Amino acid sequence: MSFVRTMLADIDPSELGFTYTHEHLVCKPPYWVEKGEADLLLDNPELTRLEVLDFKALGGESIVDATAVDYGRNVKAVYEIAISTGVNIIGTAGFNKGILWSARLPERIKEFVGSYDTYNHWIESASLDELVGYIVNEVTEGLEATSIKAGQIKFGTSYNSIKPLEVKTLRAAARAHLETNAPLTAHTEAGTMALEQIDLLKAEGIDLSSISFGHMDRNLDPFYHEEIAKTGAYLSFDGVGKVKYGPESDRIAAIIDLVRKGYEDQILISGDMARKSYYKHYDYGLGFEYIISKWIPRFLVEADRAGFDGEVLVDKFFRVNSARCLSFK
Repeated sequence: MSFVRTMLADIDPSELGFTYTHEHLVCKPPYWVEKGEADLLLDNPELTRLEVLDFKALGGESIVDATAVDYGRNVKAVYEIAISTGVNIIGTAGFNKGILWSARLPERIKEFVGSYDTYNHWIESASLDELVGYIVNEVTEGLEATSIKAGQIKFGTSYNSIKPLEVKTLRAAARAHLETNAPLTAHTEAGTMALEQIDLLKAEGIDLSSISFGHMDRNLDPFYHEEIAKTGAYLSFDGVGKVKYGPESDRIAAIIDLVRKGYEDQILISGDMARKSYYKHYDYGLGFEYIISKWIPRFLVEADRAGFDGEVLVDKFFRVNSARCLSFK
């Protein structure tokens, strides 16, 4: 029987409800700490809790915290937000991308992965089996020596390239997935390299219907999107509201194009709000309420103009597809 693993408990997929499938809640990425990039440090759990409450007040029920170990997550703080708000939160095992790995390992990580200096040192020195074991433990036992278990496994690659250590973490994530049945999610820098990731995943024997590819709205190429969709994978349009990367009209047009081609069951939507300036309660940004209060009403209009039932599509994107994608099968 399938289930979704939240930080608090395993639940039936039908209990997930309205879901944001790619967000960041409380984190201090060591790489960005070392670079002095304060905007990328979500370091006030109370302000994040207020964002989650805004989401809940508008009907939101579940959030995926897509923050892996190398992105400086705060597992216990996010767990407390789940308890205090009643919103289901799903944690993330695995790794993000290579650019982050020059950062020094925090002491809390060294305590249970070994006395490595940096993430690069750890990933390069550990055997593939050791990395697989680490990820499996995050899913089956708990994140960072807690009893709070991950509900998905992540890997990532760089812009227009896949570095050797990224190949290693991808393979580790794939093998951990095969051992645990936890859903997979892929970081694609600026939406690139998904097809190359797919080739590597196929070599590991992965059923592509178990994975979501992130940041598809950073690479609004209809041919590229369809090639990914043909594999059965999910496509995550998780930059809603970030018009610095392109107008909302382009994102919606790409989504409707996939619907027109018959892939409406493979589309996920979220905001990936990983900066203070994206949060309302940190820095007066659009906040977690934006997608529900502003984006969905606009999408309904555009979907209806294109000849589709917008309400049905919204239900699929935020409820049906997310529940299926996030299930352990």
